[in-house]
Amino acid sequence: MHRMGERIKKRREILNIQAGDLAVRIGVTPSLISQIERAKAFPSILTLKKLADELQTKVGELIGEHGTFIENPILTVDQHRFAKENKTGAKTYLLSHHDPLKQMDPFLIHFEKKADSREIMTPNNPGQEFCYVTEGKIKVELGTKQYELNVGDSFYFISNQNHLFSNIDEGSSKMLWIVNQSGN
Repeated sequence: MHRMGERIKKRREILNIQAGDLAVRIGVTPSLISQIERAKAFPSILTLKKLADELQTKVGELIGEHGTFIENPILTVDQHRFAKENKTGAKTYLLSHHDPLKQMDPFLIHFEKKADSREIMTPNNPGQEFCYVTEGKIKVELGTKQYELNVGDSFYFISNQNHLFSNIDEGSSKMLWIVNQSGN
């Protein structure tokens, strides 16, 4: 159960949620959150479900139900999981096994014609991001500057800056996107 507390704390920190704020959201005391994270107390099933919901994960991930990326580092192409889609036609796919202790998440972003990264790549992450264009052309708006990326070009930036990635190719574009969630 000690690892469960570590997973909860790590996930909370990745999402930049204070223990007191998490406690208020799920209707418990900050002291209980602290005790759970230090394996001094164990949450009820109901509290565990509320924790998972607030931490945007599943109960199974918090309790260590699935093997970690350390035990199972390969994710075959047929195992790539759809993560998110926006209204402009951009879709993301997770390229690694999920683990709340990971410090980075690799994604493939598939941009349909004229699609952009709105609602997918947001500036509220305290970490860093790396992008590599595998197909098409991408325009990057970072703060007040603009850049054009072609196949084979890469782009590295601090996540909390305002940014927008847009497909400017006549067809679809694809980009590898790696997010350092923890800011390490």
